Amino acid sequence: MDANKYHAAMVTARRDFCSDLWMLRLRLPAPFPFQPGQYATLAVEDAEGVHERAYSIVSSPGEAGPPEAELEFFFELVPQGELTPRLYRLQVGDTVHVRRSAKGLFVLDRKRGHRQHLLVATVTGVAPYVSMLRSWVRDPAWAPPETRIVLIDAGSRSWEFGYADELRALAARLPGVEVVLSVSRPWEDAGWTGERGRAEDLVRKYADAAGFKGGETSAYLCGHPQMIENAKGILSRCGFSKPDIHEEIYFVLPKTGAQAVTPAVAGARSE
Repeated sequence: MDANKYHAAMVTARRDFCSDLWMLRLRLPAPFPFQPGQYATLAVEDAEGVHERAYSIVSSPGEAGPPEAELEFFFELVPQGELTPRLYRLQVGDTVHVRRSAKGLFVLDRKRGHRQHLLVATVTGVAPYVSMLRSWVRDPAWAPPETRIVLIDAGSRSWEFGYADELRALAARLPGVEVVLSVSRPWEDAGWTGERGRAEDLVRKYADAAGFKGGETSAYLCGHPQMIENAKGILSRCGFSKPDIHEEIYFVLPKTGAQAVTPAVAGARSE
């Protein structure tokens, strides 16, 4: 691997949330500046070549101080994917390579002056929002005074919420932050007593309850492309203009019935 393009990072922690969802923390030998919401490109080299994909960063900047950096990622296994099966095999002490620059525009919108932010995610799409809330807790000046956030995190079943406990704890420390967790297949999750429904099913309900209106609120959609399309339509009908809506698509749905997915041109990728 070209040392001018990549950092060699060591896996310092791994946590498996369920059979196909897990977290890795990587320690880099040098600082890695980024904004909460951006992504990093990870790479693994083997006999078949170099395999790389971009993944949203879960950690907040500065979680490991100079001269090192520490990055956290939330993965979903795509069995036929190019990279996640290789990342799935990694354990503490193993090495993975990280391109030297973070990228992405999926960050808190400060240009429009909105103090209200609606964050919507499916499964691993919650990663950039965890980074944002961690950053706000670490630095109260990260968000302007009177900022309000409603975060909707949806999965099929509750064990897909890798960061549920942390999100609740972060919200408890941040006045004006509400976290909503919802499962779309409650019949497969008998112990679940929380909200039910897909992420897009809840957008209007919680936006209205919070008084979040188009022209006054920035909306952020991250994860499954069908959720993003559905939620954009709902938000548009609620008066949100195109500049009010920010999106990070994790993959592009195939045009046929094939199971494989095509990585998005921009944004974090799930393969």
